[in-house]
Amino acid sequence: MCSYTVSEGISDTGRRIQAILFVAGTPVAAAELAEVLSLPLSIISGEIRRLGDFLRRTGSGLLLQETAGGWRMVTAEDVADTVSLFRDTAQTQKIRLSRAAVETLAVIAYNQPVTRSEVEDIRGVRCERVIETLLSHGMIRIAGRKKGTGSPLLYRTTDLFLETFGLSSISELPTLEELQELAPPPEEKPRKESAGQPKEIGDGGEGMICRE
Repeated sequence: MCSYTVSEGISDTGRRIQAILFVAGTPVAAAELAEVLSLPLSIISGEIRRLGDFLRRTGSGLLLQETAGGWRMVTAEDVADTVSLFRDTAQTQKIRLSRAAVETLAVIAYNQPVTRSEVEDIRGVRCERVIETLLSHGMIRIAGRKKGTGSPLLYRTTDLFLETFGLSSISELPTLEELQELAPPPEEKPRKESAGQPKEIGDGGEGMICRE
């Protein structure tokens, strides 16, 4: 049975079909929908048709499209320019962090609030530019000054850091013991490099190549 809500003009089954198609990455066949919802194919076909009519009638920004032997949700043509603008904006704002930036971010996350010199002591390299990059991306913030000589700035991670890494709070970070359990076993010591063979050096970010 498919009960309809008078206010929305769409049945409970139609809502479930809409939800499945919304999250599906590829077109979903009516037969697959029938199997998932444990309903006859004839009922599913009718619900798909009614759902499509409902979306068009109400001026929804999403519509149904039949393609590749299945159904999927697509954006309406009249909002294509808005979707394109959003995609362009999101692409330019996408955060790309180097290995050095990720390592620095990890040090700050596990030791916050922390000063730049404390981060550099842990990493063993200068981190001024990396910290500036993390600040510009909004991954860390200035959290006051440390009492003492020079009153250096303190840094903390931001809500954007939590959002980027799928965390609700800093307490959800794995402990150092848990990280050690996940770490791969140490590799065998590499054989001694022969004369003239390139050697990689650097601070853990993009390495530089030199020849001895």
